[in-house]
Amino acid sequence: MQLFLDDSRMKNFTSCFKEKKFLEFFFRRLRYNDTGKYEAEFPFISPCGREMNFVRCDDLPFVFTHIVQLPEESKEPGSKGFLLHNHAGNLLKVEFTPQHLCMPAGTGRVYHPAPERAGGVGLIRSLLAIELSKHFTFADDSEKSPPTHFDWDGTRYELSNSLLPVINKVSSWNGTE
Repeated sequence: MQLFLDDSRMKNFTSCFKEKKFLEFFFRRLRYNDTGKYEAEFPFISPCGREMNFVRCDDLPFVFTHIVQLPEESKEPGSKGFLLHNHAGNLLKVEFTPQHLCMPAGTGRVYHPAPERAGGVGLIRSLLAIELSKHFTFADDSEKSPPTHFDWDGTRYELSNSLLPVINKVSSWNGTE
């Protein structure tokens, strides 16, 4: 997800917010909009002092952009790495849990657990999802069934698909790009 002012006419790389410290500040405060104002149009908010930033997105507010091993944290036993999100570098990260990747059948979209304050699920950006999709195993060749396993770093993980009901509840995606 790139962050733009809502009334920006041109929504491209040059007009989005890119300062990593600001993105960290903004996304660490992001949560559901339960203010009673504009809830249907802006399902999320990011408070900033007395100012309220109302947020809408095409699908979900947390978008994972990279998977990395961070040197200071990769020494943890069992660490599978981290997913970085929302273009803030390693300032915004969640632990990568391969068994909880989820690709709803027929969507081509890949999801992973994210901070609970904004729904508990985030979208894997398309470029990264394409890379990760090479590691999925499907029960059959049908697009009607989700993947069952994920091979990562020499280990085969059975996918829990525990995110499916969460995705159905919180996603704003309507099936079109």
